[in-house]
Amino acid sequence: MDESSLSETAAIILAAGKSTRMNSDRPKVLHEICGRPMLGFVLVACRLAGVDKIVVVVGHGKREVIAAFSQDGDVCWVEQKEQQGTGHAVLCAHEALKDFDGSVLVIAGDMPLIRRSALSSLLQAREVSGDAVTLATTSVADPTGYGRIVRDEEGRLEAIVEHNDCSEAQKELREVNPSYYCFDAGKLFDTLGHVQANPKSGEIYITDVIQLMREQEMGVSATVSIDAEDATGVNSRLDLAKVGRLMQDRIQLSAMNDGVTIVDPDTTWIETEVTLGKDTTIYPFSVIGVGAVIGSGCRIGPFAHVASGAMIGDDGVVEPMQDTRERTT
Repeated sequence: MDESSLSETAAIILAAGKSTRMNSDRPKVLHEICGRPMLGFVLVACRLAGVDKIVVVVGHGKREVIAAFSQDGDVCWVEQKEQQGTGHAVLCAHEALKDFDGSVLVIAGDMPLIRRSALSSLLQAREVSGDAVTLATTSVADPTGYGRIVRDEEGRLEAIVEHNDCSEAQKELREVNPSYYCFDAGKLFDTLGHVQANPKSGEIYITDVIQLMREQEMGVSATVSIDAEDATGVNSRLDLAKVGRLMQDRIQLSAMNDGVTIVDPDTTWIETEVTLGKDTTIYPFSVIGVGAVIGSGCRIGPFAHVASGAMIGDDGVVEPMQDTRERTT
């Protein structure tokens, strides 16, 4: 089944959280990875996967978040006024999707390593199975903090057990829940209305929706597997640096596959939306800003800075510490 044959699709992106562990006044999803706010990567992945409707749930710093994406006319913004859990955040999107009948992705806005392929696989898997929900899983070397995937003897999803609730045996499980979900929209919102808030936290969790669906035999499956790297979220400045490095590796690999020589990847930084011509060579300690366009056969660096939006023609040379702003259009 290809994307064109899917029924109508939507995505609910959860982006209401604070930057508490990052010790920041900036909304978490606006912290940048390779020159682009984290939320931007999630939006791009949804569009590439062919999602028809995108709903973003905002809360903390909502004005800043909406303003940062003011040019994105395909996004519907809804507010979660009080932080009452992931399930409650999804419920806030109900009105925006009241006439929607199809598959709806529920994903986090602070997971910028998400790929189109994972979202496409989820949409297709739920469409084929007809289940109320299909979720992705991954296997990690250190599952601390993740909800564990518990399967029955036939390999079917039996439960998602949060780390603090795991038995000693369950803590040894390496298959975890990275929080990539695809629901039947009608069943999602119908079930949400019957989920009770957690008695300890007072919050409604999306995993409780899945458990209730399973109890009511609606069809719950976990048949999509993603790379552990794609499940890396950002909760701290250290996470931000790690995810930035992983994204940089992707950007540089794509450039090298397109015929660009990067002499020392570890000392080179290329931001998003950069165009690099074939047979261009980038020497160590060089930085190329967002949206720069560099022609074929160029030599960049060493110790060069190509400003965001700069344009360097074919066979151009950017000398060490040369200012490229006069070439910006």
